[in-house]
Amino acid sequence: MDLVPYIESMREAHLEELKELLRIPSVSTKSEHKPDIEKAARWVADKLRAAGLENVEIAPTKMHPLVYGESLHAPGKPTVLFYGHYDVQPAEPLDLWTTPAFEPTVRNNNLYGRGTADDKGQIHIHIKALEALRKTSGILPINVKVMIEGEEEVGSVSLWDFVNKNRRRLQADALVVSDTSMLAKGVPSITYGLRGLDYYQIEVTGAAQDLHSGVFGGAVPNPITILAETIAKLHDADFRVTVPGFYADVAPLSKSERKALHSLPWREKEFKKTVGAPALCGEKGFTIVERLWTRPTLELNGIWGGYTGEGAKTVIPSKAYAKLSTRLVPKQDPEKIGRLVQRHIRKLLPKTAHCKFELLSAGKPWVAPYTHPIFQKAIHALEAGFGKKAVFIREGGSIPFVTQMHDTFKVPCVLMGFGLPDENAHAPDEHLALENYFGGIRSVALFYQQLASL
Repeated sequence: MDLVPYIESMREAHLEELKELLRIPSVSTKSEHKPDIEKAARWVADKLRAAGLENVEIAPTKMHPLVYGESLHAPGKPTVLFYGHYDVQPAEPLDLWTTPAFEPTVRNNNLYGRGTADDKGQIHIHIKALEALRKTSGILPINVKVMIEGEEEVGSVSLWDFVNKNRRRLQADALVVSDTSMLAKGVPSITYGLRGLDYYQIEVTGAAQDLHSGVFGGAVPNPITILAETIAKLHDADFRVTVPGFYADVAPLSKSERKALHSLPWREKEFKKTVGAPALCGEKGFTIVERLWTRPTLELNGIWGGYTGEGAKTVIPSKAYAKLSTRLVPKQDPEKIGRLVQRHIRKLLPKTAHCKFELLSAGKPWVAPYTHPIFQKAIHALEAGFGKKAVFIREGGSIPFVTQMHDTFKVPCVLMGFGLPDENAHAPDEHLALENYFGGIRSVALFYQQLASL
């Protein structure tokens, strides 16, 4: 049977197999799920073997195992390294799920369950595409290496150690990742740019211990007030970040790229509906697409301190905390931005408080020239697999591993995502559109098939 007809004949079998993986609660951040993580790793390894990959191993790490497999029987043909992850976010709050998070359910042509879009559904697309190629051709048309980790949702703690120890083994002509989204329903997409990320935590201390607000109020510093006032000064009235030097190295968009971004079939009305806020806001002078993908940001991600339990407790807290992040764009250096942010925050804080400032993680931005032949093969495969025009997009999120691999191996990185922006990744009722799941298998299989002609 030819490739696409074979894939179509296996729709129900593929879906039922994906449900098996989704039922495994492979939550990487919770120690009680360690057995589930190991079960998911074994499941992935078994399916890679069934797809025809060899030298499949479950590599132990300091935290959670990484699964690796390869097929290297196409001399003279390109070698692709596919990366994904089998771990998932916690499902809480459980009461906000319409159906249980780890009991995958089909509703309205969507598959619901934790990990459907991020990233189990997407890695399964590649496993089934490889299996379909082997079943219909007897052998894979290109050389393939697959690396699927179990720590992405907790910062990929062990991933880079594995890469450094296996550099020769992981050499490839291109990296392929499916952990991103399509622009919109019916618009298959290739992502060619990601923002970088710095993540910070601030601890502001006033008095040496919590104080009675009646006895001491009015005469001592309140860290919550100080922290709130400081954070409020990090943006001006035009939503520009006030950190001196923050925009100094931002690479301007070319006229051609700006024109291409503005020609995308992107709908502000649908975006507002997804957001659910009364109105949108952002840096003055830029369109929403530019703000989301091509402009740097500073966001407050969490703030806490004092008494937050039931009832009243009249206390002036000793400490207050905040978590912040900056999303960075090409030419911005994460270490430099981290220094600038810390210097500015310390300058804003009054002498009545001490500050502990931590840079918890950092990742560089990434953008690729999508004129490379492999990107053209990818876009043509998407159009054939979905029967619709495909587009090149950027994303506002960050995948530090992509930048690390690009800098280390100097090869193209192709980000073929099959989720949608409104599919609740990391939130209750996460789901994946079945048309994108099945279209993804067709497209990836065609992409690997067409790469043989490079």
